Amino acid sequence: MSLKDQITEDMKTAMRAKETARLGAIRLLLAAIKQKEVDERVTLDDAAIVAIVDKLIKQRKDSISQYETAGRQDLVDAERFELDVLSAYKPAGLSEAEIDAAIAAAIAQTGAAGPADMGKVMGAVKPQLAGRADMGQVSGKIKAALAH
Repeated sequence: MSLKDQITEDMKTAMRAKETARLGAIRLLLAAIKQKEVDERVTLDDAAIVAIVDKLIKQRKDSISQYETAGRQDLVDAERFELDVLSAYKPAGLSEAEIDAAIAAAIAQTGAAGPADMGKVMGAVKPQLAGRADMGQVSGKIKAALAH
């Protein structure tokens, strides 16, 4: 079953169970997927859907930090709930060792020698790790590895 089919089934389940908050979060995700499909006139695969999920999760995290500084706990709770619902559609994350191994392999593959080669390494490692690791963290690890 594709990820899109799974999301649609979860929406139906939430409708039957009358879980309005969960249903709203799932509909938000499906609307983002549909928007991307209509804009680009394509049918999205699981990797593209995971990218949309990542984008929505990042938006939720940004909103949570802003609502916390504004003292709006009610909005923080709502965003955290949506974040939990969206996080269920992300693939399992990679361990630190798996990330380090992928970075080491990319450095060896590209022949990177110093910080100037960071773009080459990121280009090689991004397709493997996108959606399964925090790319900001990966970037920091690559920078540290190339600095030595």
